[in-house]
Amino acid sequence: MEASKSAKKYNGASVVDSLYKYGTIGTIVLLVVFFSFASPHFLQVANLLNILRAISIVTIIAIGITLSQTVAGLDLSVGSVVTLTNSLTISMFVWHSQPIWVAILVGIGAALLVGAFNALMIVRFKIPDMILTLASMFIVQGVAQTYARGATISQNMVMPDGSFAEGMVPEGFRYLGQLPWIIVIMAVAVITVHVFLKYTVHGRFMYMIGGNPEAARLSGIPVVKYRVLAYLLSAAFAAIGGIVLASRVQTAQINSGAPFLMDAVAASYIGLSVLGAGKPNAFGTFIGAVLIGVLSNGLVMVSVPFFAMDIVKGVVLALALCLTYFRKK
Repeated sequence: MEASKSAKKYNGASVVDSLYKYGTIGTIVLLVVFFSFASPHFLQVANLLNILRAISIVTIIAIGITLSQTVAGLDLSVGSVVTLTNSLTISMFVWHSQPIWVAILVGIGAALLVGAFNALMIVRFKIPDMILTLASMFIVQGVAQTYARGATISQNMVMPDGSFAEGMVPEGFRYLGQLPWIIVIMAVAVITVHVFLKYTVHGRFMYMIGGNPEAARLSGIPVVKYRVLAYLLSAAFAAIGGIVLASRVQTAQINSGAPFLMDAVAASYIGLSVLGAGKPNAFGTFIGAVLIGVLSNGLVMVSVPFFAMDIVKGVVLALALCLTYFRKK
C-alpha cells in the first residue's frame, strides 16, 4: 500500500516536473500545429520571419528585465525608456541633423541616467523596486512627452515656429530595423547575456545576490555594485530596443514604448520555467518571447479582434506563473 502511494506521488511529481520543464516549448509546438491548420499562410517562411522580427524588440527589452530579475529586482520603467530613447534618437536626426553615432550615444546616455536613478533610489534609499520603477515609468514618460512637445517626431514635421524640420534619418540607420539585422541584434543580445549569466563569475554573483543577498554580502560579493549594474544593464537594453524601434518606424510617436512593457515582462517570467531553469535566464526569456509572438501572430491570422488579444496574453502569463510558483512551492 505504501509503495503504491509512493509510486502515485512520484508519478504526479514527474508530471509536474515535465510540465514545468517542457510546458512552454510544448505549448509553442501545439500553437504552431493549431495555427498551421487554421491558416495555410502561417508556416510560410515570410510569416515565420515576420514573427522573429516582431519579437526582436520585445526580446531585447525582456533581456534587460531578466538581468534585473537576477538580483531579485524588477524594472517596470523599460517601456518609458524605450519611448525616451526613440524620441531622442529621431530628434537628433530630424531636429539637429546629427550623425548616427551621436544619436545613438545620446539615447543610450539618457537611458543610463534613468538606470542610475532607479539604482540609487532602490539600492541606497531602499525603495521597493516595483514601486520605484513604476514611479520612474511615469516620470520618464512625462519627460519624453514634454521633450517631444506632445507630438510625433518625424521628417518634415512642422516646428513650433511654423518652419519644417530639415533633418533626415540617415540611410545607414534604417538598416538596423530591417531583416536580417534586427534578428541578428536580438540573437547577439540573447547569446551575450546567456554567456554572461551562465559562464562568467559576474553572472554567478548576480544569481547569488538574487537567491540570498545577505549570504552573498557575507561571502564578500559587492552586492551594491552588482545591483546597480543590473539596473544599468536593464536600462541599456531598453535603450537598444528604443534605437532599433526608431530605425524600424523612423518616427517617434507618443508613448511608443508602452506596448512593449507587458510582452517583455511576460516573456521574462515565462522564461523562468523553460527547461526547468527555475531562475531568470536569457534563453528562457527568448522562448517566452517566441510563445507570445506565435500567439499574437496566430490570433491575427485567425481574425481574433485586436482588443481581445491582451486577454489571451494575460491568461497565458497567469498560467505560466501558476506553473512556475506551484513548482517552487
